[in-house]
Amino acid sequence: MASAVTPPPRAVPARARRRTGATPRRLPYLLIAPAGLLMLGFIAYPVLSVFYYSLQHYNPTKPWRNGFAGLDNFTRIFTDDPHFWGTLTFSLKWVAVEVTLQLLFGLALALIVNQTFVGRALGRALVFSPWAVSGVLTSAIWVLLYNSQTGITRYLADLGLGTYGTSWLSDTATVFPAAIVADLWRGVPFFAILILADLQSVPKDLYEAAEVDGAGRIRQFVHITLPHIRDAIVLSTLLRAVWEFNNVDLLYTLTGGGPAGETTTLPLYIAHTSVDAHNFGYASALTTVAFVILLFCSMVYLRLSKFGGDVA
Repeated sequence: MASAVTPPPRAVPARARRRTGATPRRLPYLLIAPAGLLMLGFIAYPVLSVFYYSLQHYNPTKPWRNGFAGLDNFTRIFTDDPHFWGTLTFSLKWVAVEVTLQLLFGLALALIVNQTFVGRALGRALVFSPWAVSGVLTSAIWVLLYNSQTGITRYLADLGLGTYGTSWLSDTATVFPAAIVADLWRGVPFFAILILADLQSVPKDLYEAAEVDGAGRIRQFVHITLPHIRDAIVLSTLLRAVWEFNNVDLLYTLTGGGPAGETTTLPLYIAHTSVDAHNFGYASALTTVAFVILLFCSMVYLRLSKFGGDVA
């Protein structure tokens, strides 16, 4: 009986093989394409619009003055704007003080809640809870706390530590530290969360070996903890610096930029220029300058900090 002969496998055309192999490689990009297009529409278009209007005279309340401005808006910023340099200087001061204090307090809180103690879960929840509060709600809370009739100053006056009717937000000598404290309450948990996540990844064996070698807490922190959380510190500091520079909601609700312009940051000045004065062309030019400043500072900071590189 003759055995059945199995026909040889049919050769697959090279074009079909290339098409079959290319589909799995393209599939991830096809899946994220809708989200990518949405992000492009909601992010790229507004950014390009700002760059476009920065070269225009555009004020809806004065349409007869609208038109191409060229570099006039930028020339005015650097040579004829009495508020630009003052608001930029205050913005840099605000960022430096806020980010430094938030980093120090956040690092301290992260080290504390990383320890083992009774009620640690509750302690972590209390430490991280302010970060879940929106900026406007944070401002509302602190406006009530700073209220001269029912807030902190009233209770301090009852204790003989001040005078009745004192408003820290209306005094040029106290408004800056008062605003700093309000933003610290919300910003410190951000650092604590990111640093704690990295602290939990540090191998315990390193600390045990260091104790055997006689290293104290300070040496362990300097030579073990800091190198492991360096990238977390660099990233959180950069992100928070950008957010603090662009901070509008808290200062706008808390002080409105006052008193006498003492707490007007560059973004807050941009908001007043666009929303209140309707000068969108000039506000777009200010925004472009702020964007370039942030981009340059971020690149320099990442280069100097050697983010993502090995610790020397």
